[in-house]
Amino acid sequence: MNFSLDGRTALVVGGTTGIGRAIATGFVEQGAKVYIAGRTRDAGRATAAEIGAEYVPMDVTDSDSVDAAVASLDRLDIAVNGAGTGLNKPTVETTDDEFARVVDTNFAGVFRCCRAEGRAMLAAGGGSIVNIGSMSAHIVNHPQRQAIYNASKAAVVHYTRSLAVEWAPAGIRVNSISPGYTETALTAVSRAIPERLASWEAGTPLGRIAKPSEIAGAAVYLASDASSYVTGTDIVIDGGYRLW
Repeated sequence: MNFSLDGRTALVVGGTTGIGRAIATGFVEQGAKVYIAGRTRDAGRATAAEIGAEYVPMDVTDSDSVDAAVASLDRLDIAVNGAGTGLNKPTVETTDDEFARVVDTNFAGVFRCCRAEGRAMLAAGGGSIVNIGSMSAHIVNHPQRQAIYNASKAAVVHYTRSLAVEWAPAGIRVNSISPGYTETALTAVSRAIPERLASWEAGTPLGRIAKPSEIAGAAVYLASDASSYVTGTDIVIDGGYRLW
């Protein structure tokens, strides 16, 4: 099995922090030339300098921004789409603007990225795309209420499957990773509530939440030749949360 990414160019959207940063670091360690994309230029440039990557500005809610970022790359062999936002709020209290923000980032953002990346990979004759879903695509989280977030991630997972079929003849593999509760900025507010964190840990057979580095290995696998016969698959990394 060959996990090396030598000679390949990877784009990690949302690679400035959290799981995206861990994945970008893993790609660098395996020999890839890595670009991290995000809206915050200072943070993006700082992260890129720290991990040995390059930064490209991108706003996943803006098609022109996404297209320009992908077009600026010299080539594209691997793409990870991990930009996301959350919303813990009962449905009856959710505004149209809040709904639109979550869906536009989590699902429409993945659509825009895959569309641009797919064009590049179709022209090049192949590649590997990894979308970041969530275990929330498969379960209903508790005690927090996050129906809109769950639905947006379910859309990502099924969109991934659909693209895998559409692009398989062109040599493009499309897969997703669905993390469970992880130590990221997205979960910081909830993790600061002791009873909520305790509930998450109690509901996880491994008894704790994940570190971003524990998610990154699956992305390296899906990006490499070790997974050359894998497409349309969602790898759930949740410490066993869905088992209870």
